[in-house]
Amino acid sequence: MTLIDLALSPHDASEEKYFLPLACKTANISQENVSAIKIIHKSIDARGHEIVVNLKVALYTGDESPENITAKYKYHDVSKAKTCVVVGSGPAGLFAALRLIELGVKPIVIERGKNVKERKRDIALLNLQHILNEDSNYCYGEGGAGTFSDGKLYTRSNKRGDISRILEIFHIHGADSSILYEARPHIGTDKLPKIVSTMRETILKCGGEVRFSTKLTDIEIVDNKVKSIKTSTGDEIVAEAVILATGHSAEDVYKLLATKGIKLEAKGFAMGVRVEHPRELIDKIRYRGADTTYLPTASYNVATQVEGRGVYSFCMCPGGQIVPSSTQQGYTLVNGMSSAARRNYWSNAAIVVEIRQEDIPEIEKGNPMAGFEYQKQLERMTFLNGRSNQSVPAQRLTDFAKGRISTSLPATSYVPGVVNSPVHFWLPEFIGKRLQEGFKQFDKKMRGFLTEEALVLASETRTSSPIRIVRDEQNLNCIGVENLYPCGEGAGYAGGIVSSAMDGENAANVVAEKIK
Repeated sequence: MTLIDLALSPHDASEEKYFLPLACKTANISQENVSAIKIIHKSIDARGHEIVVNLKVALYTGDESPENITAKYKYHDVSKAKTCVVVGSGPAGLFAALRLIELGVKPIVIERGKNVKERKRDIALLNLQHILNEDSNYCYGEGGAGTFSDGKLYTRSNKRGDISRILEIFHIHGADSSILYEARPHIGTDKLPKIVSTMRETILKCGGEVRFSTKLTDIEIVDNKVKSIKTSTGDEIVAEAVILATGHSAEDVYKLLATKGIKLEAKGFAMGVRVEHPRELIDKIRYRGADTTYLPTASYNVATQVEGRGVYSFCMCPGGQIVPSSTQQGYTLVNGMSSAARRNYWSNAAIVVEIRQEDIPEIEKGNPMAGFEYQKQLERMTFLNGRSNQSVPAQRLTDFAKGRISTSLPATSYVPGVVNSPVHFWLPEFIGKRLQEGFKQFDKKMRGFLTEEALVLASETRTSSPIRIVRDEQNLNCIGVENLYPCGEGAGYAGGIVSSAMDGENAANVVAEKIK
């Protein structure tokens, strides 16, 4: 195998028939002798006058061939093995369950929401008829909140575990091979449902269990160990260990843990709005008007400091759409998603303001749940200003930045509809003023960002959990309960699909070592 680094035009990097001869020429290898070529890494550099695609490729000759990724992962029959309950089927829960099977432990996955097929129906009802199912929506159900999202797999959490494992497991369950080498890999909301259901099939085929519409209602703890859990279906499940992978919206789980004496602590989070631009406008800004025929839909990442708090973009969805993400009646919030092709008319991103513990007086008084209440206050205000079930308040970006009322609104991807509203007026001043200044600064970095064609939709509240379930740093169990393992975003130890998946695997590693 020979590794080659190439700096190519977008055209030459677009297909193997173009870059293979260039790779062979660089390596001084006859193309006739090449048995296979594999992309190791791909990134786009749009900083200079000419856009460059950086490719690292591996050339195989003779009898050499790329590694068989599927053969690396051994999923055993665990139908008669010791058991571990996994609460939640988001990235942390699914990857914990799959890792348990690799290590010879039977997972029993319980999920408050429905399977992907039934969940799709509830989401359609939410978008078109504004009927909210509080246990089956964009946040709850098979695959968690990540199932109906862009499926972004980029993370800086290298110390959490082996990122390549997570990408490879997604790939062997149906994700495109491009996630193995793209600098900022993503799957797409149109692909993720099938992938997570295939993961479920792996779990079932190996003797594990997956129970939908099954909510955790109680935990029986005896002598500092979980003896059993109880569910909304009336079942009592006894297992050697319990992994909590409930996601960042499961307020009822935190309240249950508090009644059991489990230590909780407040943590920083962020809230703000979601901003939507025409996709071609963002492409023009990011690629400086270059031909985009062979380029992916452009993304952006902006950040600044305003009055001692970070203001930054989060969950940028190129060529995507904005969706309703409420989990409770009387509250509304928004999120973003995009398909694998990322070719929708709009691009959107959350623009949020950092919120620290000292910004919420109730936290300073010792209430770790105060962050949830702070989120819900804004979600309630959004609901009231939206004036109907799932419609949300909106304002032109230029009007928001200048503090004036919009006389009209541009079209939007948000299906339930928007209401013209002075978001700058009723948004908490702590957040609104910083956003206004942040937008002005972002326009200096991305000329054209601050435009009348862009729309601000309120509000974006659930970028991460405002609470952390305190755990032993070495053994990963809850303090004082030796076989209860919180993990993922809901536990406050991850942020995004990949880091949550790695945290779930880490919990599974500890569980298997302890109970086997």
